[in-house]
Amino acid sequence: MRALRIIDTDDGPRGRITEMDPAELTAGAVVIEARYSSLNYKDALAITGAGRIARRRPLNAGIDVAGVVRASEDERFAPGDAVLVTGWQLSETRDGGLAETVRVPADCVTALPDGLTLWQAMALGTAGFTAGLAVARLQDNFQMPTAGPILVTGASGGVGMFAIQMLAQAGFSPVAVTRRVEAQGPALRDLGAHDVIAPADLDLGGKPLGKERYGGAIDTLGGPVLADMLGQIVQFGNVAAIGLAAGPGLEMTVLPFILRGVSLLGINSVECPASRRDAVWGELAGALKPAQLDRIAHETIGLVDVHAVCDAIIAGEHSGRTVVDVTR
Repeated sequence: MRALRIIDTDDGPRGRITEMDPAELTAGAVVIEARYSSLNYKDALAITGAGRIARRRPLNAGIDVAGVVRASEDERFAPGDAVLVTGWQLSETRDGGLAETVRVPADCVTALPDGLTLWQAMALGTAGFTAGLAVARLQDNFQMPTAGPILVTGASGGVGMFAIQMLAQAGFSPVAVTRRVEAQGPALRDLGAHDVIAPADLDLGGKPLGKERYGGAIDTLGGPVLADMLGQIVQFGNVAAIGLAAGPGLEMTVLPFILRGVSLLGINSVECPASRRDAVWGELAGALKPAQLDRIAHETIGLVDVHAVCDAIIAGEHSGRTVVDVTR
């Protein structure tokens, strides 16, 4: 079988396309004949060596996979079932989805919901699942469209684009935050963004609180941008934190929490419980399914093209989603 495998080189961990014996795959009760995977920022870090994602090596890359069950030792799944896996330490401690065959524990597997094809499942992938989980968490914590517009940072990335469309479809007014206002603004407005602003527009100049301007936020950046936006959220608004592209630190006061009742909601899509995962995927196949999914996932490539796309992701020159057809 072919796989894009993370190996140790003189320059550090790197992804390489290689042939391997399926018997070498990490343990699991379900064997999946992979059809599609997708590329996320985490994948780009692992494959280019920009981040040490694979905690053991060699290890197959790819945090997402969709395909058909080839064999199962668990009664929940049978040969021929269409399934998907996102997160669950794929490409970290388990062999991942950028391979022709994947073997995982049954608890990691999600049955493909009605309303999604295998390709659509990977067009969404971890990015779509994370955005859907964030929208669901906001709504679970009583976020209402009447509270005001919802900030979405990293808006030109996969998570951001999905979040904008999902929020708009749910009746919210998303505000896209991106460094590429002029280049990406028209496309983001087409997806449903009420406004498009630059991260600098959120700067509080070191003040702990500013004017209450936004009902809530879905943040992919962390760092100073997250601290600044928390100081501009209305009373009892929510911020879903899903990333750290701007840094893992968070220097701020507790004032937004104790004076305005703002909630900071952590989003962990990697180890989300199966019951919650199934519910969100059901929504992604229904009410939360992006109307412009084919536009957000703008290309489908083969394994040989993965490195070039990962380089573009690390350089900040990639937008939207890329699906990988692992059979070609």
